[in-house]
Amino acid sequence: MRILIVGGGVLGTQHAWQAVERGHEVLQLEREPEARGASVRNFGLVWVGGRAAGPELETAVRARELWERIGERVPALGFRPNGSLTVVRTDAELAVAEEVVAGPEAAERGFKLLDAKETRALNPALRGNFSGALWCERDAAVEPRTAQPALREALKASGRYRWLPGREVRNLTENGVVDDHGERHEGDVVVFCTGAWLGGLVREIAGEIPVRRVRLQMAQTEPFDEPLPTSVADGDSFRYYPAYRGAALDAMNEGQPQGEVAAQNAMQLLMVQRRDGSLTIGDTHEYAQPFTFDVTEDSYEHLAEVAGALLGRPLPKIRRRWAGVYAQATDQAAVVHRERLSDNAFLVTGPGGRGMTCSPAIAEDTAKELGW
Repeated sequence: MRILIVGGGVLGTQHAWQAVERGHEVLQLEREPEARGASVRNFGLVWVGGRAAGPELETAVRARELWERIGERVPALGFRPNGSLTVVRTDAELAVAEEVVAGPEAAERGFKLLDAKETRALNPALRGNFSGALWCERDAAVEPRTAQPALREALKASGRYRWLPGREVRNLTENGVVDDHGERHEGDVVVFCTGAWLGGLVREIAGEIPVRRVRLQMAQTEPFDEPLPTSVADGDSFRYYPAYRGAALDAMNEGQPQGEVAAQNAMQLLMVQRRDGSLTIGDTHEYAQPFTFDVTEDSYEHLAEVAGALLGRPLPKIRRRWAGVYAQATDQAAVVHRERLSDNAFLVTGPGGRGMTCSPAIAEDTAKELGW
């Protein structure tokens, strides 16, 4: 079978991986010279701990296993099972952590509640004042800026994979697609993994789909002068991820409102160390369109303040700032939006903030559904 993948981000590339693994021939088209969307503008987190119970958690756990297997074959992914620490600084945050550790899925998520001494033993770079942390051993990380090129190099070695960037698909035919160079590409199946690009041909074929766009702001620092052995989150992450919903979080939201800047920008702190020693920090969430087109300094000041408080010293100088937009299914129970566009074409988009985490398992599900 010849499979055409439209989209060069992590979701498209993982679909290409699944197709090649099953013995098919793959052509992957990307309208930019290289992926430039949410797939490279993220933390590289394989984030299991915060996922919603049910299909989302099952998908994340399976994706975590797939990432590890792929990472063994493609070391350039930078896969590392570093786990995460969500640091708690107040009694209300501690109550949330205690509630989820006592919950029925704690073992599946790899949860354990640590006191301050245990937290510092696991991550000595955390020298701030806090009472403990929620440890999630299942969480992991990859390098988002280089993951797609690394996967493509491995795919090329199969002899059944071709990468064709700088081609925007303009038409869907019964036998494949036509790009903006007027070139026809024939295939048995076309899978559109176009991320937050929901207009143009996608809208022409699919119409208005139940997917919204979300804008975020993030940053990367100068190299930190010591290892940060785990990914790190702050207590505001409890407000953002569905795994933490419950009576303790309701009490926290009522008795410990978010600060003004964090609330206005729907913020949490996530912090991951890159292989060059720098720290990726974020993030904000903007849901109402039209999005602002600038990046706001108060958000970065807040992130630097919270990160510095957990580290017990100032954050290294920020050297890169960026905004990004990802696609999120409006049905919060849906891991992704997947639909048939025609007899030979499918659209897979809208994983939201789960994209980097869940893409291997989402692609595996597509392969199974389509009988690859």
